[in-house]
Amino acid sequence: MRNLATIGLAVIAMMASAPARSHEHGHHQSYSAGEPGDPNKPARTIEIAMKEMMYEPSRIEVKRGEQIRFVLRNVGSEDHEFLLATTKENLKHAKVMKKHPHMEHDESNGVRVAPKKTAEIFWRFTKAGTFEYSCLISDHREYGMTGHVTVKK
Repeated sequence: MRNLATIGLAVIAMMASAPARSHEHGHHQSYSAGEPGDPNKPARTIEIAMKEMMYEPSRIEVKRGEQIRFVLRNVGSEDHEFLLATTKENLKHAKVMKKHPHMEHDESNGVRVAPKKTAEIFWRFTKAGTFEYSCLISDHREYGMTGHVTVKK
């Protein structure tokens, strides 16, 4: 019985350290960089190529309130991610991913893309400021796989 209790506590600790997942069932999760967009509304398309340890482009400017359809093309030879948040949030999330390297994302602000595949994220930027997109797969961010979105008022 004692072993089951220990395993139970380990599972609870793991769940507590995992990032919050969004649940799109009528209630919004709040995000620092804005909110999930609506695919049925007009959006400006920005294509981002993901290669080994870099994004092209790595700097983007948008207007506050603008909706963007990110088309994320993995032109590299390994999995890459696109996670849109603040630098502080991405650094915190990267620590969790070091412990759980095969963690999959189902958050509205992030996606993992296999080599030669494409994914889309619709995002509405509701707050002015500078936000980061980065690949949190172990060591990718450390080798420079980050980009920045500047949201103008």
